[in-house]
Amino acid sequence: MNSVRSCYIHIPFCKKICSYCDFCKLFYDREYVSKYLDTLQLEINTYYQGEELDTIYIGGGTPSSLSDSELEKLFSILSVLKKSSSCEVTIEANFDSITESKLDICKKYGVNRISFGLESTHAWILERMGRSLYLDYVHHIIAYCKRIGICNINVDLMYAFLGESLEEVEEDIQFIQSLDIPHISTYSLILEEHTKLYLEKEKSISEELDAKMYEMICSKLSDYTHYEISNFCKEGYSSRHNLCYWQNREYYGFGLGASGYLGDIRYTNTRSITHYLQKKFRYLEEKLSIYDKMEYEVILNLRTKKGISKKNFFDKYSMKLEECYHYQDLVREGYFVEDDEYLAIPEKYFYLSNEILVRLLEECCYE
Repeated sequence: MNSVRSCYIHIPFCKKICSYCDFCKLFYDREYVSKYLDTLQLEINTYYQGEELDTIYIGGGTPSSLSDSELEKLFSILSVLKKSSSCEVTIEANFDSITESKLDICKKYGVNRISFGLESTHAWILERMGRSLYLDYVHHIIAYCKRIGICNINVDLMYAFLGESLEEVEEDIQFIQSLDIPHISTYSLILEEHTKLYLEKEKSISEELDAKMYEMICSKLSDYTHYEISNFCKEGYSSRHNLCYWQNREYYGFGLGASGYLGDIRYTNTRSITHYLQKKFRYLEEKLSIYDKMEYEVILNLRTKKGISKKNFFDKYSMKLEECYHYQDLVREGYFVEDDEYLAIPEKYFYLSNEILVRLLEECCYE
């Protein structure tokens, strides 16, 4: 039985290209947008099997870079997707391209969650990112979202730029807290290949300072639930779509460079706009063995505060977690907490999760 309940839609267009961004993106071009949306419609109609969806996530790129009429066209195309009565519909937006009229269109078509890219409140960091921001407008747009009934709001913060101080990160957190929103995502800068910062040979901050920044953020957001390594929420406001990824559930991915997971296949779409417009959608397909699926399960589940459900693991793979991984040394050392139902990384060791996962995967005993 097909169990797909989530769908990701990629809108690659941006008015500006951020210096740190490794996502699949293109400069906004009206002609390309029209052709792209037509091709996106064809892709959806080709692969979507009519399942009722619990989450839809429109990401990018910058979906809010589309004009009002282009947004209307996008939502008209997406109307073919069947939504459950409680479907979480998220769209990403930047403050330099979102308007009241675009928010009204989002509301009209059922968007009930918005994820804003704030990234920083400091002019010198924003300049290095290739972004601009007016803090008064941020307050205005957040207030307008609430006024029209879109109260499930996330704001992204990026930190760990060379030269950035703990105090500056703290000021960013204080500003975001002043917005009174239910979800905050925080990301340490990673210098990805082929980005402007990488090509300009930008340096990383020290691991020690990065760790101090992460620890300070966690401390300042103690009134939020730290439910995933990079994500904090008020009760009832976790990202249901992202939990689909972290719980290793199947999902559609439509659009340029989008990824999906269906049955035994994880796939990635082409990042070439030329190929995409030629309807050559899929670039890579990985057929998963049961052991591949188990490894994804472990890596993704352990990003969350809840961790791995032993029952779910057994139900999926007909094997007990403790028979597949020798993790007792990590429990004894305190890097895992375990009870009858779950295995999890305690919050104080979230920052070390990559190292912990490497050790865990070295102790697999199923092959």
